Amino acid sequence: MILGVEGTSSGVAAVETSPVEGLHARVLEHLGTAICGGELAPGSVLNIDDLVERYAVSRSVVREVLRVLASIGFIETRRRVGVLIRPATAWNVFDPQVIRWRLASNGRMAQLRSITELRTAVEPHAALLAATRATHEEASDLVGLAAKMWAAGKAGDEDRFLRLDIEFHRRVLLASGNEMFLRLQDLVAEVLTGRHKHHLMPHHPHEQALHLHAEVAQAIQRHDGERARRAMAQLLEQAFDEMRSLWEQSAEPVRG
Repeated sequence: MILGVEGTSSGVAAVETSPVEGLHARVLEHLGTAICGGELAPGSVLNIDDLVERYAVSRSVVREVLRVLASIGFIETRRRVGVLIRPATAWNVFDPQVIRWRLASNGRMAQLRSITELRTAVEPHAALLAATRATHEEASDLVGLAAKMWAAGKAGDEDRFLRLDIEFHRRVLLASGNEMFLRLQDLVAEVLTGRHKHHLMPHHPHEQALHLHAEVAQAIQRHDGERARRAMAQLLEQAFDEMRSLWEQSAEPVRG
């Protein structure tokens, strides 16, 4: 079963997914979201035969799904008890799947807030390091990305703006020269995508946000670390203010 194509006339091969892989993804997504949303509470017991019947899949598919859930701390198997749902304190909260599922749950704002607090601690320092370590090409690319973001933001092209925004922050983490910072790129991509998907971004980015992206890039290009750090910190503070404002308008409580 072909689920997507990366290219046709360009010569890039089609991406094929087998029916078994499709069933695995469906069951994993449903159980992961249910656990994050509290529908399957900590201490609940999962029965393999019940899951086979409920999802109309084979035992091997269920076992593979449970293996993945165990690897990210969602479940554990206890002798004479079965498969138990573990508390959130046991989860691998840095796993992109976990972030995506939490963003789809009723604890969305708490997830957004915790990630933004982490980003606020890391990305300003990454920008400072990038001002010292970025190559001329890396800095020029950042300036070019900021300009493209400006154009996409002004045009209201949300999909293009999102792609550019993800790439901009990835490039800053990369230019920092810190391989541990770079490992946060998937986390940043998930939270930016989640804000977009769940309508926690303005249709047109605020002009100040566009200016701050440009200021980060220009400061890195000019090797002004303190200016780059300050601009990135202001950018993330504004992002959190936007989320809080939009959430208050939706009358949803802030958890955390």
